Amino acid sequence: MNQQWNRRKFLSLATTSAVSSVLLDGLREPLNAATRKMNVLFISIDDLRPTLGCYGDPIVQSPNIDKLAARGMVFTRTYCQYAMSAVSRNSILTGRRPDTLDIYDFTTNFRTKLPNVVTLPQQFKRNGYHTEGMGKIFHTHHCNYDDVRSWSVPSWPPESRGPLTPKELQECLGNEKSPQTALKTAQELSVARNRPPVTGAPANDRGLKQTTIANHAIERLSALKAANKPFFLAVGIGVHLPFIQPKQYWDLYNPAQFKLEDTKNLPMFAPYYAGNNASELRSYSGVPKTGPIPDELVRQITHAYYARVSYADAQIGRVLNKLDQLGLREQTIVILWSDHGFHLGDHGLWAKHTNYEQATRSPMIVSVPGMKVVGQKCNALTELVDIYPSLCELASIPKPNGLEGTSFAPLLNNPKRPWKKGAFSQYRRKRMGLMGRSLRTARYRLTEWTNENNSNTSVIELYDYQTDPQETINIAGLQGNTQLVANLKSQLRAGWRAALPPQT
Repeated sequence: MNQQWNRRKFLSLATTSAVSSVLLDGLREPLNAATRKMNVLFISIDDLRPTLGCYGDPIVQSPNIDKLAARGMVFTRTYCQYAMSAVSRNSILTGRRPDTLDIYDFTTNFRTKLPNVVTLPQQFKRNGYHTEGMGKIFHTHHCNYDDVRSWSVPSWPPESRGPLTPKELQECLGNEKSPQTALKTAQELSVARNRPPVTGAPANDRGLKQTTIANHAIERLSALKAANKPFFLAVGIGVHLPFIQPKQYWDLYNPAQFKLEDTKNLPMFAPYYAGNNASELRSYSGVPKTGPIPDELVRQITHAYYARVSYADAQIGRVLNKLDQLGLREQTIVILWSDHGFHLGDHGLWAKHTNYEQATRSPMIVSVPGMKVVGQKCNALTELVDIYPSLCELASIPKPNGLEGTSFAPLLNNPKRPWKKGAFSQYRRKRMGLMGRSLRTARYRLTEWTNENNSNTSVIELYDYQTDPQETINIAGLQGNTQLVANLKSQLRAGWRAALPPQT
């Protein structure tokens, strides 16, 4: 896209806006009587588990995100609704849970199920905001596509696009004669099969995708400042296989720092299908297709993951520094989140695609101008589906009907107030006809696996994080836990509405 043309087009559309600041339960002080609406900087990170200094990781170097945390609030118990990028992002950006959307795969676009749903950026656009996305916000791979209704200008990079033509979709999805192309394009498969999971670290970041995304975000912030119109700027930064990062970030770490996971097998008494067989990692060259991953390779991949986190942190820091330089920080809500967590060999698992803690727990950091409580951690149970109603409330714009999350705005004033009784995640094993629905409470996780054709039969997993934080044993069938299982199963089946915070 021609950047000069795009800038002229945007500036021609921009208008000034002067509206009164609205107090939200004492959360922020009014900037002045004629200040405009709060901007939103929406930082999406792909595949980031809470491997950050502000979450207590003793090894990682993440100074920029940690600095954001010092100016905001760290949510320590935020859970995704589905540990797979496309489904999780659908949930976050529509404010609906996976069962409402009825989408559990990469390829199905959410508008095929709910054609008139109003997305999070679309709601801001409807309320006078300029909305713009760059990097991965919606899932636009695996034959899926961007949502053009959500944005004021086309997403960047330019390959983000609208619906595929019928011919393109057929070519992308393949057919029964070539099932190997069913979920990925031939090009994506070729890249995965012929590339190792860790690529030699380049000398610098020139031309690397995450750097170009940060560069574009910095350019757009300057243009948005000049336009003097409230904006919703979504910036997607990846921490994703294959791990490629400049040498300076690789050199931050000593391989000897990384302790291999103690839990190399699934929890005792867990059903085999609760795991993921490390299939995503095994699609890369040099990784065994079956059996354990060699320790040396585990250490190398872990090293690369940490280096990639530090590289992402540096790019996020550049964007946040530009926000400060432009004097926009005191007019901008900043939220940083990841679409799900990431296994790094625990239980012998890699990447995501499970209901376990490392796959479902996501970092989330929120900074709002004028916050009275900063630099603190909130241990209340929150969910990524809560982001949509929360940003609407914080920005003082209306919430559309049908949202299935809960605004966490009250927690920014009082992080210790009574809150949700549980967080809900799920994962489908389509080939087996199984759905695993999971309830995370402050102490326990109960997962119920049911046959989609016979819901009367189920297999239960139960983990007690107070006595077994590493999920080493499924205690559902142990003597003395019958009533506990019954209570938690009842809470799981009652669903998210029954777990809402008490009204105050």
